[in-house]
Amino acid sequence: MNGNGAPPRVGDVTAPSGSGTAARTRLERGRGALGPALELVHTGRAPTRAVLTAELGVTRATAGAVAAELEALGLIRVDSRPGGAGGTGGAQGRPSHRLSVAEDGPVALAAQVHSDGFRAALVGLGGRIVATAPGKVIVSADPAQVLGAVVGAGAELLVQSGRRCVGAGLAVPSAVAEPDGTALNPLHLAWPAGSPVRAIFAECVKAAGIDGPALTGNDVNLAALAEHRHGAGRSAQHLLCVATGHRGVGGALVLDGRLHSGSSGLALEVGHLTVNPEGRACHCGSRGCLDVEADPLAFLTAAGRSPGPEVSLLQQARDLLRDEPAEPAVRAATEELIDRLGLGLAGLVNILNPDRIILGGLHRELLYADPERLRAVVADRSLWGRSGGVPILPCTLDHNSLVGAAELAWQPVLDDPLGALA
Repeated sequence: MNGNGAPPRVGDVTAPSGSGTAARTRLERGRGALGPALELVHTGRAPTRAVLTAELGVTRATAGAVAAELEALGLIRVDSRPGGAGGTGGAQGRPSHRLSVAEDGPVALAAQVHSDGFRAALVGLGGRIVATAPGKVIVSADPAQVLGAVVGAGAELLVQSGRRCVGAGLAVPSAVAEPDGTALNPLHLAWPAGSPVRAIFAECVKAAGIDGPALTGNDVNLAALAEHRHGAGRSAQHLLCVATGHRGVGGALVLDGRLHSGSSGLALEVGHLTVNPEGRACHCGSRGCLDVEADPLAFLTAAGRSPGPEVSLLQQARDLLRDEPAEPAVRAATEELIDRLGLGLAGLVNILNPDRIILGGLHRELLYADPERLRAVVADRSLWGRSGGVPILPCTLDHNSLVGAAELAWQPVLDDPLGALA
């Protein structure tokens, strides 16, 4: 016990009175386990203290001290009451303490920009969206204009919530080149190629008085990260995510829990795989790319519909597919896009050999519309598909790019909770 009768915290600088080197070693070991422990609770892999003990490979006492420290930091809740969810697992059959993220704890500011505007959100641990603020603006050639607007919307959410903010993350529909954080090819925005979006975003965050790091990533990369931690990609070792945005098609690969971004952040530009050599001209200068053969505009065009200005292209395509699936032109467009998408996925399966594929945006709706057709195209066109098939699943998180943007801001806290929240 410390001076006020509470158990020692793993972040205490000195060991309890009367203890020696062994006690100090246990405290330091516990402090080093704070980040891994928080990530286990954050991703739902440690619902009880017993599971946490086993996953960390520490003693029950150390796991208890780690959980108490994370609770003291306002990050998790430890529930010792008997009964309820969480099961057992304690010694001699006693119910183990249940662990959950703190519902009233800190949040990350998440922002997403797309061709039809932006959305800001506050996201807590566990990938839980606390509040959102959609905004429809004209995305001009000046990225500072829309980034200032989205950060301003997020700052208002923070004021309304009264929550502590750990940092900010931004998702953009462009490859983000590292290490500078430039939008290499924002093909569906009016921004100049090579716009320094990370630096601009950081300036906007600082100007709004928001503390913590300000980080930026590609929207589909961040969607894949969120789905791997909190959604349809959990437990996958080699996860392939392919999704439509409001315009275009993107892809991402998560290997052993980490995004595969290539040598400079530009890996998995799957939208520029050719799936129809005689097809539509692509913004990249090629022809018949997945980006223009299987996105919302391609679907509306194939179905003979003229897009309207009322809602986003993605929402118009979703509504048409859900409301009129049996209409002949809509059915023909559905089959055409499924075949194009399946051809692209088969090529990726041959190259990457994923153990799971998840589909987002309009592609998720196409999977719902005719899962057998899509899976058959992938199986027929890929070696690995013929040898047993690859699970193809829909993404399950709403606003997964926003959740993934928040993961960028939460990562320093997951790495070192004490240091990040000091």
